[in-house]
Amino acid sequence: MTSLVIAEHDNAAIKGATLNTITAAVAIGADVHVLVAGHNAAAAAAAAAQIAGVSKVIHADGATLEAGLAENVAAQVLAIASHYTHILFPATANGKNVAPRVAAKLDVGQISDITKVDSPDTFERPIYAGNAIATVQSSDAIKVITVRTTGFDAAATTGGSATVEVATAATDSGKSSFVGREVTKSDRPELTAAKIIVSGGRALGSSEKFDEVMVPLADKLGAAIGASRAAVDAGYAANDLQVGQTGKIVAPQLYVACGISGAIQHLAGMKDSKVIVAINKDPEAPIFSVADFGLEADLFVAVPELVAAL
Repeated sequence: MTSLVIAEHDNAAIKGATLNTITAAVAIGADVHVLVAGHNAAAAAAAAAQIAGVSKVIHADGATLEAGLAENVAAQVLAIASHYTHILFPATANGKNVAPRVAAKLDVGQISDITKVDSPDTFERPIYAGNAIATVQSSDAIKVITVRTTGFDAAATTGGSATVEVATAATDSGKSSFVGREVTKSDRPELTAAKIIVSGGRALGSSEKFDEVMVPLADKLGAAIGASRAAVDAGYAANDLQVGQTGKIVAPQLYVACGISGAIQHLAGMKDSKVIVAINKDPEAPIFSVADFGLEADLFVAVPELVAAL
């Protein structure tokens, strides 16, 4: 029994979501191999070999894999899939793009968004926006799994001594091509990896007020900035800041919700945070039901006072 983890990387370093996925693979109880598919990605492969719990790294290097196109990565996975009992992807945008293609080609059912491993064939995953937990058992010979990264601790980046095996890169599928990428650069931590997140809701009223209130607080705490779906839909914040069932799933050490009522879909994305602080002037706001600390106050008064106190 051997598991294959599909690494997320930037051709230079391994991304954090891969570490959580490796922990899930280790919990299955099998040998853990990691596939690093990219171009000029020797540094990423070497980093993967140092991760605790990994016994082998498969390094597929070629121009067709540089941009991480789903069709080409899926072909790379399928080329070696028969050697594995479990194939695991992080439940990120990239993982959710590739995993269904692999499952379909293997003619198996995908097991999505697992948060716990009960046994090699039985897993737990949230349903109904996290209000219930489903236990899923699979009899497929090869199990294709996506892992909710907030459900597992990150594997240690040192302590491993895996061998690195070179594999032939998959040929171009011809079904898609890479045109370009616009990368937003920020000094703030990445939202899904941040230890502290401050999020704003629709109560902020405008994008100008969102920036005026949330940015100083984030600067003081060294935090990433998030937003509710209502704030994003209203244009107060960018789409990539959305936290929730239809946004990003986060579980920081500290989550500060300002002017967020706490709709079910938002709670599904942040209720696993270690400490939740809610600031809202509505005492009946659902966010208070999950908050460790609640402040019933006008955020336009409370947040500046908090910034001044910090």
